Amino acid sequence: MSVEYGRRGLVGVLTPQGNTTVEPEFRILFPPGVAAINARMVSRADTMDGRLRDYFRNLAATAAQFGDAPVDVLAVACTGASYLATYASEGEIVAALEAARRVPVVTSGRAVMDALRSLAARRVALVSPYPADLTAASVRYWRDGGLEIVRVVEAQAQAGFHPIYAMPASSAQAALDALDGEAGLDAVVMLGTGMPTLRPILEKPRVGGAPVLSCMLATAWRTALVLDGAPPDAASLLAWVDTPEWADRLRAWIR
Repeated sequence: MSVEYGRRGLVGVLTPQGNTTVEPEFRILFPPGVAAINARMVSRADTMDGRLRDYFRNLAATAAQFGDAPVDVLAVACTGASYLATYASEGEIVAALEAARRVPVVTSGRAVMDALRSLAARRVALVSPYPADLTAASVRYWRDGGLEIVRVVEAQAQAGFHPIYAMPASSAQAALDALDGEAGLDAVVMLGTGMPTLRPILEKPRVGGAPVLSCMLATAWRTALVLDGAPPDAASLLAWVDTPEWADRLRAWIR
């Protein structure tokens, strides 16, 4: 079943409650014909870790907000929850949600892993907007997935309503620029679905020869492939990085 504005597919997006980046970046990233509706993952916990754990604990209830909308795939746009769930447990969480909703599920963590595997990437640098404990959990997650984390550069937190969601793209750009001259990288990953990353990727799609990815870019790419029934592959991913079809939409958005 199709909807008027989703001839290519309808995505049910699950977004952290205070995140102001996911919906705009998906609108920019998704190709024509892909429509999205959104549900907010909510928690009353008073710590970031507590909220992130609640998000995954309550995924089925959050997805139930879509009711009987003909969603073709669920995109869980929250990498922090993946890190705390751990790499080993995330697959079980995804399988349970797929069984409950009877649609494929893409998490940002798994989307990034699929992207890196399609590139045969092993040596990876990270740009992190997180506090130290969540950055450490992230490093464990990626290492458990078989990656070698060569370097971590922290993006400068900003004062505002949230230290990550209030962060401008210039903070991500400065952290990315700090990797100039880093040798032997297979890829760079800009972490988090709340830190704006599209302008930095457009301005610097490679560090040396290493492609620059973000959690949002990887999630949109992987979700679009699911809608098209296509497997992950390096050629399609690099088209999103090096010659992005989304570039004009970004320029129009930030003009």
